[in-house]
Amino acid sequence: MELWLVYATGAAVFAALTTILAKIGVRDVDSHLATAIRTIVVLIFAWLMVFIVGSIDWDISIKTWIFLLLSGLATGGSWLCYFRALKLGNVNKVVPIDKCSTILTMILAFIFLAEPLGFVTGVGMLLMAVGTWLMLEIKKTAPEKSPGRWFEMGWLFYAVLAAIFASLVAIFGKIGIADMDPTLWTALRTIVVIPMSWLMVFTAGSQKTIKTIAPRSWVFLILSGVATGASWLFFYHALRIGNASLVVPIDKLSILLVMGFAWLFLGERFTRRGVVGLGLLTLGTLLPVFV
Repeated sequence: MELWLVYATGAAVFAALTTILAKIGVRDVDSHLATAIRTIVVLIFAWLMVFIVGSIDWDISIKTWIFLLLSGLATGGSWLCYFRALKLGNVNKVVPIDKCSTILTMILAFIFLAEPLGFVTGVGMLLMAVGTWLMLEIKKTAPEKSPGRWFEMGWLFYAVLAAIFASLVAIFGKIGIADMDPTLWTALRTIVVIPMSWLMVFTAGSQKTIKTIAPRSWVFLILSGVATGASWLFFYHALRIGNASLVVPIDKLSILLVMGFAWLFLGERFTRRGVVGLGLLTLGTLLPVFV
């Protein structure tokens, strides 16, 4: 098994844990505040790893600094939108939309990184799109209740934005990380995310609710932050040595674990249509990697 595949698989496992722990942790916590708190946990974890592995090196090019900043901003946008979507909608609806960032990443990798985009990859992308559509299972609403329908669909808006930002994170990361240790990259990028996440907290006035966070929620938020840090480290190690169009699909396979955890621990149930959609999404994700 190639090393990038090992790293990408590790990223997927920790990404799945992040989603479930965050879903539990933000049930009674403002989504912006939850994101900001998790970012601090990631920062501490990332810098701890930097000092443990001894990866400090300040000989960084201007190009790397630029893409580091862009990657951090895209990450902050993705986080804020993703956890807002989780707050408004079910995991089994939000996650498929977010994981569709794989399709956009493949297209962007072909355009900007000259990575291959052949027939098999195209079929995989089509299967992912169809699988996502099947998994959404959006209920129709009567015409007279259309305003309420749009309100209830707010999670979809945020989930789509999260997917767009997530795809940009991978592209910016692939370009910028070429001449930098992935562990240091993760730590520095988190510094960029923190001001953005806390700005949103104070803009929304969410800081006032920090005193109301229950001890149980604190535990899950901290665990989610640690899982996020571990996922990032694995992901960027994989991205440095592997193609973005291959690493990202494996990372997104965390959806299998997320759905399993949602069924076991959150009591979310799936229809036959949803299961078929998950199967197509998984098949489409694996095709570009193993065929």
